[in-house]
Order: sequence, then C-alpha cells, then structure tokens
Amino acid sequence: MTKKIHLTLAISDFPHTQALLNGSIPIEGVEAEFIRVNPQIAAFRRMVRHVEFDVCELAPTTYLIARAHGALFVALPIFVFRRFHHGGLLVRPDSGIKHPKDLEGRKVGVRAYSVTTGVWTRGILIDEYGLDSSKVTWVVDDEEHVTGLKLPANVVHAPDGVSLVDMIQRGELAAAFDGNAGIGRAGAPTGGWSQVESQGYPDLFPNAEELEANWFRRTGIYPMHGTIVVKDSVLAEHPWVARSLYNAFERAKTEWLQRLHSGEADTATDRRYRALSAIVGDDPLPYGMEANMPTIRALEDTAFKQKLIPERLPLARAFVDPFKI
Repeated sequence: MTKKIHLTLAISDFPHTQALLNGSIPIEGVEAEFIRVNPQIAAFRRMVRHVEFDVCELAPTTYLIARAHGALFVALPIFVFRRFHHGGLLVRPDSGIKHPKDLEGRKVGVRAYSVTTGVWTRGILIDEYGLDSSKVTWVVDDEEHVTGLKLPANVVHAPDGVSLVDMIQRGELAAAFDGNAGIGRAGAPTGGWSQVESQGYPDLFPNAEELEANWFRRTGIYPMHGTIVVKDSVLAEHPWVARSLYNAFERAKTEWLQRLHSGEADTATDRRYRALSAIVGDDPLPYGMEANMPTIRALEDTAFKQKLIPERLPLARAFVDPFKI
C-alpha cells in the first residue's frame, strides 16, 4: 500500500461517521472522496441500479435482494444505523385492530414492500404473533429499489396520484407504517421528502419499548438498517480495503462512544443510542460477524419468508469478513 487508491464513498452523516467524513480519521491506503446524497435512499437506488459508488451505505434488505439478483458489490459487517421495530405500525382508531392477526384481510400501507422497516416488522408479526402476511394486502406508493424484484400477489400499488396519507385519511387503509416507511412523508425520494403529520393514529403496540427489550433478551436480534457495501472489483484488486474500511469505521465509532457515555455527545441521535445502550449494552452499534450473527441470520430468514429473495444466500456470498479476507 505504498500509493493510496481513490475510492468514492456515499455514507450518511451520523455522529459516529463524522470523523470519517471530515477526514480526522483516515482510511488507511485510501484517498477517500465522500459524495453526499440527500436523502441517502437516493444513493441506494444509484448503487443498486448503476453501481455508482465504490463504497456505499445501503439498506440491508435492499442489499440482500440486489445480491440475490447478481449485484456486483458485497457487504461488510459494518452496520451504521440500528433500531427496533415493534413500534411504528399505526392503526386507524376506528379499524378495530387490537392484535396483529386482526391485520389479516385488511389493507396496510408501506412505502415499498422491500423497505427494511416493513420487512423487520412483518418478520416480528409473523414469528412472534402468528400473522399470515399473505392474507394482508400491502399497499405501496413508491417503487422498489431493485427493479427486478417480483412482488407477491398480495402487494398492490396505490392509485396514480394517491398517497398512503390520502388513503389512510379516507379510511381506505386500516393501518400504515409511520415515518419515511409510510405515512410520515410525501414525495419521491430523488426529489426529497416533505414531512407529513401522522398524529392521531395509535401504535399497534402501545408498549413497544417493553416488547423490544424483552425480544432482544430472548433472541439476541438487534435490527440493522445501514449496511456498508463495497464493489466486488475493488476487493478483487485490493482485498486489504475491507480491513481498512472496517478499522476506520470502528475507530470513528469508538471515539464517538467515549463522548456518548461521558454525556458530551448529546444530539437527538446520541440520546436515542444512549437509550438503546440500556437494552443492548455499552456499544449500541456493534460491528463484526460474530456479534451480529443472530441478526444477519434473522434478516435473511425473514426476507426469504416474505418472498424477497428466492433462496437463503450462503453467508460467504452475502458478507466479507474483513478479518478473514
């Protein structure tokens, strides 16, 4: 590594990635060109459709689908965004829905069928509460990132010019996801979303935080959202890049963790991860294969059950362990 290689990177500006973005923590052997894409979801599409970046943060479900369809990039066990998913599925107060099984035979809104929030939540409803997802009509108002994805027959698109917000307000949906996964936004991701008021719709699980903590203690599953992927061609020519990236992300996170636990880091994002630490331990963003194996296996399993991937991908095909390359 006498001469640095130039790599383009599209990753989000998180408190635990800022040291990479501002250059205070370098990536050994790499001349990094950070390309800012806002929102990051637009980078997802540019990566899965055109392999536009050397390194990119992707939604993990999008990644698994793309890899199953022959994508020319592979994931590293670096997960830069985490959250639980018992909360965030909102129901109309007049829908009569009290239990996940009540969703069967009803219409539920989600931005896209493959959106990671929806995938994780459906997996919980299927495995923990016996939901037959095939009996729910999943209504989407956006396109899937991976254009080759064939959707199940019970996934339908909202009418042209009609949003999920419109549909739930008119009573055409019994439930919908909040935030960017559903009725918390309007507009196309390439042009930027506007925030939409979603108050007035109660959560399916009013005690979501308690359920999430219990679920984690029982299963060890800690859902990831942001996954770092690298072009196959980069690793074929420069296999050491995997370890360099991992080390740099780990160093940036370690510095942030010190500020997080001292109380110096205190943004809304910091406070959210500090709260998650009470459930998952001192490191709310664990990297590496071993620490994340239950979660990796769970996502692969639920993606297969939901017909997002045609087969369970061999681990060696889905992830590169930077310590074994």
